[in-house]
Amino acid sequence: MAEPTTVPHGHRLPVRLRRRLRYAAAGLLAGAVAVATVAAATPAAADGPGVGAPWVASLGDSYISGEAGRWAGNSNVSSSYVDALGPTAYFDNAARTAEQIARCHRSWAASAYIGGGVNGVDLACSGAKTSTYTDSSGYFKPGLDFYDGGSGRRGQARMLQDFATGHNVRMVVVSIGGNDFNFASIVQSCVTDFLTSPSWWPDYCYDDSSVKANFTSTNVTAVRGRIVTALTNVRQAMRNAGYADGSWTLVVQDYPSPIPPASGFRYSQSGYTRQSTGGCGFWNRDADWANATALPTINSTVKSAVTASGIAGAKILELQSAFNGRRLCENTVGLLEEKGLTSWTQAGAVDKSEWIDQIRTVSTLGSNYYVQESLHPNYWGQLAERSCVRQVWNGGTPRGGTCTISGSGLLAGEPRMALS
Repeated sequence: MAEPTTVPHGHRLPVRLRRRLRYAAAGLLAGAVAVATVAAATPAAADGPGVGAPWVASLGDSYISGEAGRWAGNSNVSSSYVDALGPTAYFDNAARTAEQIARCHRSWAASAYIGGGVNGVDLACSGAKTSTYTDSSGYFKPGLDFYDGGSGRRGQARMLQDFATGHNVRMVVVSIGGNDFNFASIVQSCVTDFLTSPSWWPDYCYDDSSVKANFTSTNVTAVRGRIVTALTNVRQAMRNAGYADGSWTLVVQDYPSPIPPASGFRYSQSGYTRQSTGGCGFWNRDADWANATALPTINSTVKSAVTASGIAGAKILELQSAFNGRRLCENTVGLLEEKGLTSWTQAGAVDKSEWIDQIRTVSTLGSNYYVQESLHPNYWGQLAERSCVRQVWNGGTPRGGTCTISGSGLLAGEPRMALS
């Protein structure tokens, strides 16, 4: 991905430009939210707990909301090469003419829409944490709570309660916790450190005090407690809507690895190609730390919270290795132009391109891209997750498991995935 400045190898960026990069990167993985929208006809008035066609509801953050779902791979030549859903990708009002709330970024590739006679509703929102808040840009972020601020501003647990009262919700899939670990600011720190230090004197992010603070035992315990509360709020929402505990299933997914370890990058860490071309500005050591320490800590905390919640029948959908082989800057895939492709629709594109969106900074300004799409599963990644969720649904008898790539090509328009 082209950057607006070129920095000679071994030189530090000017202070003013370093500040610009920090400010631009600050929006990474952020987003806003929207009120529930559905992917099916309006249900009959009698629909509700146990009555009517089944529904799958998704709650949580950007890793389930559909963020980056517009783009099928990455290209530095033209966004048209990878534009799978077009400018209406995130429009989720009834007429699909606009977002219900700006920057929701619930794409129509999101995993809730598994089809096969099962309806889907996406209540998740990019940037969400366990509790409701408003970010520094003024965007409303509903957490998994019962917040009700009027004017349609409600927490996701309250949204679920309202929706489930009039729809037969049989499975609720949740992705939550990453933003409570300040995932966006960690990525920002890693990219900034990469861009503002030379390869002969790298400034790593893994040992930055602001990053380390997220992984102390005290903070891990605190985040686990917040996730437990969020999950029990989901159970309470279903109880409030009239559901017995055994009449629906909670599924909690963990987080996939978005970048490879050092040995898997196709771009050298020397110079700035790793970010200016690949959009994956991490030092090798930070990439190894992200895969070996940060991600496993986040995921183990999520899984521990599921156990601690005591929610009977809860399932785990493990995604940590789901994109291995298709990760951002991995040496097994490439930009479309690097693979001789000019469109995501060409044969073999799904196997040759990346399933994670590039990390974008100031280069995003004036383009069709959003900084908040950075490092999220793109169109292919979203459809892969959808296949995983469909297999978890298991014909109405939900099961947990580990989802991974199972083959090449597409099956019914989706990447081939297997749940084991």
